[in-house]
Amino acid sequence: MPVQANKLSARAVATLAKPGRHSDGGGLYLNVTPTGARSWVFMWKVAGKRREMGLGPLRDVPLAKARELAADARRMVRDGADPLAAREPPKVMTFGEAADALITSMSASWRNAKHRAQWEMTLRDYCAPMRTKPVDEVGTDDVLAVLQPIWQSKAETASRLRGRIERVLDYAKARGLRTGENPARWRGHLDAILPRPKKLTRGHHRAMPFDDVPAFMSRLRDRVGVSARALEFLVLTAARSGEVLGMRWSEVDFDAAVWSVPAERMKGGRAHRVPLTDRAVDILVELNKAAVGEYVFPGMKLNRPLSVMALEMVLRRMKVDFTVHGFRSAFRDWAGERTPFPREIAEAALAHLVGDEVERAYRRGDALEKRRALMTAWSDFVERRSASVVELLRRA
Repeated sequence: MPVQANKLSARAVATLAKPGRHSDGGGLYLNVTPTGARSWVFMWKVAGKRREMGLGPLRDVPLAKARELAADARRMVRDGADPLAAREPPKVMTFGEAADALITSMSASWRNAKHRAQWEMTLRDYCAPMRTKPVDEVGTDDVLAVLQPIWQSKAETASRLRGRIERVLDYAKARGLRTGENPARWRGHLDAILPRPKKLTRGHHRAMPFDDVPAFMSRLRDRVGVSARALEFLVLTAARSGEVLGMRWSEVDFDAAVWSVPAERMKGGRAHRVPLTDRAVDILVELNKAAVGEYVFPGMKLNRPLSVMALEMVLRRMKVDFTVHGFRSAFRDWAGERTPFPREIAEAALAHLVGDEVERAYRRGDALEKRRALMTAWSDFVERRSASVVELLRRA
C-alpha cells in the first residue's frame, strides 16, 4: 500500500496552533508544544518499537525541506539503516549554553538592558547547579533542586525563574536538542509537587522613612567602591536602578550639569533629563578620573555595567532592611510633606506622567530648572545642609 504523504498544506503549517503532533504522512509530523513552539519529527518503527528523530524547528526547516529529509529517512529505513545513526551527531549543548543562546536570540525584542541582565543573572546564579548538565538530560529533579530553596522565601523570583527555565527547555526542544515533556512546566506537572506561589503585591517597595535618609547617606558616603557611589548617586537623583546602572559617559553634560537618559533606557519609553546637584557631579568627576569603558558605574567585566544585584548587596552589607527602589518613595514623601514644590514637579523628577493627553500635549517643556531646585533641596536635606527651599524656588 503506497505511503500517504503531503497531507499538510503550507497554509496549514503556518497557522496550526493546536498542541500535538500533526501528520503530513509518511512518518513526518509537525510537533506543536503548549507554548507554541513548532518543530518537525520523523517517526518509524523497528521490530515493533517506535523511534523518532527531530528534523529541526519550523523557522529553520520549511515544509518542502522537511519532506525531503523525511523521504531520505524513509529510504534509509527501507534499506535497513538507522537514520539516527547515519546522520551527524548533534552538538551536545549544556543547559547553560542553551540559556545563553536563548537570551541572545530574544534580546533584540527586549526594551532595555535591565531585562536582559535579569534573565542572565537568574539563569546564571540560581541555575548554577545545572548549567553544566547536557540540556537533554535536565529533568524534574534538577528543576526542583533549583526552585525549592527559594520557592517560599523569594516567591516572585522563583516564579519568574521557573518560567525562564521552561523557556530555555522549550528552546532546546525546538532546536532538536531534547525530546519529551518539559520538566519545568507548571500546569499538570510542577503544580502537583510545589505549593501555589504566593501572589505578588505590586506597587509596594519597602522604603526607608525620609527622615532616616540623611543618617544613612552619611554612612554610605564613608564606604568605598563603585557600588556605594552608584547607590549614593541613585538616591541623589531619585532615578531607577536600571537607569543608573546602564548610565554611559556619553549621556553626561558636565558643563550643563545634566544627565540625559535616552528613551530606550527609560521605563516609560520617553527620553528624560536629570539635573545634577553638586554632590552628584562630584561623584561623576571622581569616577571619570579612573574611567575605563563607556559605563559610568562599571562592573568586574570589561565594558559591562555593575550587576543588578550590586546595589542591593550594599544595603545588605550595611544591614539596611529596605529596598533600593524604595528611595524613590522616600524622595516623593519628602517632597510632598516637607516642601512647597508643586506635585507635578515632584512627579516629573521621578519621570512619571502627569495629567491627561491634552494637558501633556500643551506642556512641551520638562521644567528642568524647577526640578533642579527641587533636587538641590533634596541633596541639601540628605546631606544635612541647611538650605531655604523658598530661596531655591525664588532662584528657579
